[in-house]
Amino acid sequence: MIQLLAAAVIGYFLGSIPWGLVLSRLAGRGDIRRIGSGNIGATNVLRSGSKGLAALTLLLDMAKGMLAVAIGQRWGSAAAMSAAGAAVIGHMFPCWLGFRGGKGVATALGVVTVLAWPVALAAALVWLAVALLSRYSSLAALVAVAAAAGLAAGITERRLAVVVTGIAVLVVLRHHANIRRLFAGSESRISFKKG
Repeated sequence: MIQLLAAAVIGYFLGSIPWGLVLSRLAGRGDIRRIGSGNIGATNVLRSGSKGLAALTLLLDMAKGMLAVAIGQRWGSAAAMSAAGAAVIGHMFPCWLGFRGGKGVATALGVVTVLAWPVALAAALVWLAVALLSRYSSLAALVAVAAAAGLAAGITERRLAVVVTGIAVLVVLRHHANIRRLFAGSESRISFKKG
């Protein structure tokens, strides 16, 4: 129990590092929460006009999830899964930002990459396909996490499938505003063009 709790605490604090906000401020772009959706994740950083900064945010948000799980794995698979869930929650509800964080997509991809890389790879490919076809990052994320939950249920052990499904549910819930905008036809699109 102590190990599970330690893994969760470490996972939460790693997950709560707001890389999008930190990088945007270091790059002189101010508070990323004041533009676009007000989110601290890579998609909103992309709206600031810097694809490089957005890509770095994506990688670091993934990396913090991967690191959390890797640390948890030292205490066993249960601790790794505890760290995974806590890292995603930390990104979504960081104590440093009044518990108002991101949607958790990149961090979720990071934790699942370590827990079950085939599931993460499939989810990433689904995200890319849907994003390229629709140019809606939110729709791509929703379809990708649903695919990840379904695939995890089919190819992983039950405990891991439950964790992946739980993370997917959290991501969907954090997209409630995006879902409303998608139905209203007012959701912002993303651009893959250079420049």
